[in-house]
Amino acid sequence: MADQYLLRVTAGSSYDTTTHQTVQVNRPAPTHISTPVCDAKIAVRIQNYRGLPQDSPNTSPYFSQAGHLHDQYSIAFTLLPHKSIPGSALVFGNDFDRPIRDRLPPGTNTALRIVKWAIDPGLDGDLYSDTPHLYGNALSSVNVLRVREKVKDCRDLPEPVGEEKALEEGGDGEGEEWRKSKDVPETSDARKKHFLTIGKTEEWEWEKGTVYECDFFNPYLDFNSFSLKLPGFSLSVLPYLGGTDYLRSLMRIRYVLKIKDTDEVLFVVVFSLLHREDVEKEETESMKKGEDAKVTNRHEGEEDFEPQADDLD
Repeated sequence: MADQYLLRVTAGSSYDTTTHQTVQVNRPAPTHISTPVCDAKIAVRIQNYRGLPQDSPNTSPYFSQAGHLHDQYSIAFTLLPHKSIPGSALVFGNDFDRPIRDRLPPGTNTALRIVKWAIDPGLDGDLYSDTPHLYGNALSSVNVLRVREKVKDCRDLPEPVGEEKALEEGGDGEGEEWRKSKDVPETSDARKKHFLTIGKTEEWEWEKGTVYECDFFNPYLDFNSFSLKLPGFSLSVLPYLGGTDYLRSLMRIRYVLKIKDTDEVLFVVVFSLLHREDVEKEETESMKKGEDAKVTNRHEGEEDFEPQADDLD
C-alpha cells in the first residue's frame, strides 16, 4: 500500500503551506526561513526516501555515520534568534489544524505511552483535544544542541552540520562558556535529563544574536509508510486511509518550533503523504499549462501580416 503514496516535505515561517518552500530532502541545500523572530536554516534527511522532487536521493551520507546507522530521519537546523527567548518558552513538536480524536487508529494511547518512555519523557499534550498537539521543551527534546558564537548578521548563519560529519553536543568559544555558566552537562543524554528537572529551563535563555545548532532524529518513525515502530509495538495509519477524504488530517505530520507563551512560530516543517495518482495528475496539468503558455506567448509575439504592394508582384 505504501507504493501508492509519495512524500512531500515543505517548510515555512507559518502554518500556511501555500507560503512554504519545498525542502530538498537528502541534498546539501538547506531551506532558509527568515522571520522577525529568527533566521533558520533547515535540512531534512530521510532514509529510503520515496518522495518529491522525484529525482531526490533515497538516502544521505548522514545515515552512514556511526551514530545514525539505525535512524529513519533527521530534522537538523541552525537558529539565529532576533530576540531573546526564555528557555521555558521554546517548544518543539507536532500539532494539527482540527480535532482528530475520532480518526485515531486503535493503539494510539499505547503508542504515546511508549513514546514518552522511549523517546521524550518531557513530551506533553493531548491528541484527543479540540486542538491536538504534542510538544516538548526544545532544550530536552532535540537530540543534539550546540551553542556557537554570536554573529552580527544573518548572512553569517551557517548551514546545518551532518551531511558528512555528525553534529556534536557542546559549544564553541563563548557558547561553550555560556553552557558551563548554566551548569549544562556536556553530553546529549545528560543535557536532556538536566532540562527535565523542574526549574532548569528557566535558567536558560536563547540569546538574541547567538547561533544554535540542533539535530532531531530517531529510528522509530518511518515517513515513507507513516508508521511508528516502537519497542515491541508498531502503528501505521496507512490501513486507515480509505476513501478520498477519510483521515486526511493524518496524512500530514507537522513539526513546529514555537514560543508557547505568545504562540509565535519560528518555523514549520510539514511531511505530507500524497496519492501517487494525484501527483501524476498534477504534473500532467502543470505540463499542459506550460505548453499552452508557450503557444500563447508565441502567438502574441507574431505581428499581423499585411500584404504590401511588393508582395503581390
